[in-house]
Amino acid sequence: MSLLFWLLLASVCIGVLVTIWFMVDTRHAYARISGHSIIFPSPLGDIEFKREGTGVPVLVIHGSGGGYDQGEIIATTILDERFDWIAPSRFGYLCSTFRHGATFEDQAEAYACLLSHLGLQRVAVLALSHGGPSALLFAARYPERVSSLTLVSCGVASSSEAIQAQADQKGDVLTIIFKFEILYWLVKTFLRKQLMSLMGVSDRVIETLTIEQRRLVDQVIDGMAPVVPRYGGVVFDNKAMMPNERVGTIQVPTLILHAADDMLQLFHNAEYAATHIPGSRLVSFKRGGHLLLAVEQSAIQAEVRRFILAHAGDHVDGY
Repeated sequence: MSLLFWLLLASVCIGVLVTIWFMVDTRHAYARISGHSIIFPSPLGDIEFKREGTGVPVLVIHGSGGGYDQGEIIATTILDERFDWIAPSRFGYLCSTFRHGATFEDQAEAYACLLSHLGLQRVAVLALSHGGPSALLFAARYPERVSSLTLVSCGVASSSEAIQAQADQKGDVLTIIFKFEILYWLVKTFLRKQLMSLMGVSDRVIETLTIEQRRLVDQVIDGMAPVVPRYGGVVFDNKAMMPNERVGTIQVPTLILHAADDMLQLFHNAEYAATHIPGSRLVSFKRGGHLLLAVEQSAIQAEVRRFILAHAGDHVDGY
């Protein structure tokens, strides 16, 4: 038999094995998000969420490519047993309704509906990445319901600078990848370093990740699968208008944590928030990129827990 025959046979076998690998991983991904959340049929559509813990109530708002499950990762990474966290899936993510023409203001209203449904009048708000815009607008529109606002690597304001255009291009590429289950699986499985680069992390940060940091990064990346049930939310995030000057009306205690080398949600977002939100405090880090939560986990835990408890009011009694 010719060499060509054996090459073709090997290619077919490899293709079959990769297909089986993809199908098994995808089946596990769908099983992971099934039956672990609650659906609230609100006036703004279905709102999916998960809630755990006791103590100070914290609304945890996930970033792009997330859902209630990413909110759970954020909560369990940053918070501890002193907190009662509520992690909703934002519009278009998993089982939460995708509303064409919706805005981040609408998403903020959805948070208010969910909290009223749960009988919670006032919560701390903790947002990551593209969870920032709706968190900011929730704090601006419902200050009486927010004891504190914490922004970790969050988007805040648009920019016309060339470096922002480069960051936007990364977002466009990620949106395309999220449209196809097989494409995201191939990229995360065989091109993970390149995927992390698209997610706003420099090669220097990637190369210096510890085993523990890499474990959290892998949890976030693998946790974005399955991507098809999140695609509507990713498109929504990529097109909706940023809060910009509207953050200037926020009157709640605000903590901003951001890496100077974040190449997806650029550092100007943190500077803009710190400049325009009265009384806000910026804690900046030299490195960490858009994976700051993994790179500076201990520091973020300490800052966020202390900040939320300091402004929790009556909820802090006994803790």
